[in-house]
Amino acid sequence: MYWLSDGIYLLLYYGVGYRREIVKKNLLIAFPEKTEAERKRIEKEFYKNFVDTFIETIKLVSISRKEFDRRLQINAEVLNDLLPTGQSVQIHSGHFFNWEFMNLGVAANSDYPFLGIFTALTNKTLNRLMLKVRGQYGTILIPSSDFRTRFHQYTNKPYLLGLVADQNPVDPTNAYWVKFFGRMTPFVKGPEKGAKNMNTAVIMADMYKLKRGFYRIDLTLLTIQPKETPDGYITKTLVNFIEESVKKRPHNYLWSHRRWKFDYDENKFRQYVIDEKY
Repeated sequence: MYWLSDGIYLLLYYGVGYRREIVKKNLLIAFPEKTEAERKRIEKEFYKNFVDTFIETIKLVSISRKEFDRRLQINAEVLNDLLPTGQSVQIHSGHFFNWEFMNLGVAANSDYPFLGIFTALTNKTLNRLMLKVRGQYGTILIPSSDFRTRFHQYTNKPYLLGLVADQNPVDPTNAYWVKFFGRMTPFVKGPEKGAKNMNTAVIMADMYKLKRGFYRIDLTLLTIQPKETPDGYITKTLVNFIEESVKKRPHNYLWSHRRWKFDYDENKFRQYVIDEKY
């Protein structure tokens, strides 16, 4: 299937040029110190990983559990050691490749009921396919549109909630503003607010490719006392965590989204900036 991926990459990158201007702009903001040739190499490797992700997702429909386990490493004890305490857990991460492996890997290796939030696809056939892939190891899938009404059904016992928390907010005034690769950037408040409201332990998840088709998830416990942390601390720590991971493996991050969608205006947004001491 990787032969197919290679062919699609050539078409997408050299032919269609899918979102190449967005990718170029993002990489220039993130890595101004790199040469144009260095950013070009990152760009090409990103597109290869991008296409591989979708090809691998197709394969995940039929992959055996034995084969999946062979292709993923995870230090799940960081997560499962918390279960005897009775505390629920939130895993925070960014858009690292391959996030579908992360969803399945956490669900397959977790002793907790694993809740996953998803945005339903408009194509019903593709939506059914993605639900099949994401739910095959027991993930409880909740549409983002129903999260507010359904989440409470699972909070009467310890649960695990996975959140990819590097999205742009809908409203930049309802966000934490923090430097991301040296530029002021708004991040959604929801993951931090949820951790504090529900008093969940917070774990950071880094995911990366060991070689083509083989991945590693590194889990790091941030806190078991989120309510004791200053406002913005969890978000700022996540942003720093994502940035450090991306610096190590620049091609391993989803650059085709507008990472710096909003421009910082001191007069409008200064009150939402997280304290630099974090």
